[in-house]
Amino acid sequence: MELDALLRSLEATRFATAIRESESLFPWVESIHVLAITLVVGSIAIVDLRLMGFASRERSVARLTADVLPCTWVAFGVAAISGALLFSSNAFDYAHNSYFQAKFVCLVLAGLNMSIFHLFIGEDIEGKGMRIAGAASLLLWICIVTCGRWTGFTIHASPLLS
Repeated sequence: MELDALLRSLEATRFATAIRESESLFPWVESIHVLAITLVVGSIAIVDLRLMGFASRERSVARLTADVLPCTWVAFGVAAISGALLFSSNAFDYAHNSYFQAKFVCLVLAGLNMSIFHLFIGEDIEGKGMRIAGAASLLLWICIVTCGRWTGFTIHASPLLS
């Protein structure tokens, strides 16, 4: 099946139609998504600022990540589910939006950055690699949020105006 046809069939599902056509459902799901992203970025920023040496220097990176990352993963799960619901409501237009595409490229890069950090740099090492990983992560998450907001401002059809 061609991608565009798959996107159109996703838009035609019962839950996507309900989100798109309801006056209140889309804003509720979007609010949950924004709150979850706020928790994700806030908790990641705590770790990134520690990696860069700007905050929480009295705590080891391993201890800080053990304390913060469970919250990050739960919030990320909620953000992913709510984001998927929002995407389904207008899948074709979202998938063809350059800001939405850039958001996903940045998400993949943020995941790679995290993976490289955990595989090669480690959580107990102080130094340049830690600072670079933290700065790259923070920059990528700022880009993710920025592209996400611009997606909402540039999408062709607003769910409330359809």
